[in-house]
Amino acid sequence: MKKSLLALAALTAFAGAASAQSSVTVFGVIDQSLNNVKNGPNSLKLLSSDQMNSNRLGFRGIEDLGGGLRAGFWLESGLAPDTGAAGGGNGFAGVTAFWNRRATVSLLGGFGEIRLGRDYDPTFNNRATFDPFGFNGLAQMGNVESTLGSGAVSQVRVNNAVSYFLPALGGVYGQVQVAPSEGNNTGQKYMGVRLGYAGGPVNVGFSTAKTYRNPFVSTVGAAGFYDYKQTNFGVQFNAGFMTIEGMADKVEFGPANQKHVLIGALVPFGASTLKASFNKVSGSSDSLGATLFGFGYQYDLSKRTALYATYATLKNKGDAATGAKFTVGAGGPAMVAGGATSSGYNVGVRHSF
Repeated sequence: MKKSLLALAALTAFAGAASAQSSVTVFGVIDQSLNNVKNGPNSLKLLSSDQMNSNRLGFRGIEDLGGGLRAGFWLESGLAPDTGAAGGGNGFAGVTAFWNRRATVSLLGGFGEIRLGRDYDPTFNNRATFDPFGFNGLAQMGNVESTLGSGAVSQVRVNNAVSYFLPALGGVYGQVQVAPSEGNNTGQKYMGVRLGYAGGPVNVGFSTAKTYRNPFVSTVGAAGFYDYKQTNFGVQFNAGFMTIEGMADKVEFGPANQKHVLIGALVPFGASTLKASFNKVSGSSDSLGATLFGFGYQYDLSKRTALYATYATLKNKGDAATGAKFTVGAGGPAMVAGGATSSGYNVGVRHSF
């Protein structure tokens, strides 16, 4: 009996030590809003998702391997709470994945982090950091961005990614990412890099990337296949009473190109935050030009729950035949004619866990 009690105590102590060295966390976001979107003469009212933060359900874990080395994993699926659907597309036509947002395994240590799997790419990490609306909703900068007919699906995430992240270096941060196409129509060869500095009130970041031509997904130009290239630079300054943000972005695909400039601000006061941004894009044709203005309000009921409202208006460049057809998104009606105006407003609630 005495030996059994000693064995039980030893087993309990071992289990406690093991659990102290590893952990698994369940996390997620539920974001729903009532939206009204008008594109040209047509309007639509709808219950929408992802307007303040993207809906998700995820599992992440970390294990201490000793000697300063750790292992980690991250599995994250998109959600559509209005219909109960989970997962979603991974960028390629007709391809869906349950862990469509992120699926990675990592090794971490004093050297930084080596991460393998589907993940955000460097140019998106930069854009989301310096967009006051966090690349979500009616006023996000992504609403006026174009892939220039390239077929590239690397604007947010890439499949088959091998990433390296710098360790803490006195405010310097960086990411290098490569991904092979694996010779099929659900992969694209990609290379990207991001480098920045965040210290005190200032955060500056630069990123550049290339999605290499892929005969499965690229279109043919006058000189054959082209690579899709993206470069951007962002700056953020916290003045105490407000944070000012700016971003310059350029994409190229052969002779086609689009330039994007963003200026925005975040003004916190008490439990509230005001958000504003102005986006202007221009390019090698009228179909790539537009201006987007957005204004938002967020009220934090707690650390995890917030109410929000957003208004955005988007003016496309050009005429009905050759003009741009960008919209404020959110699942509104199709933009029938180029050069028209798109606008929308919403009120919603976001809960994270």
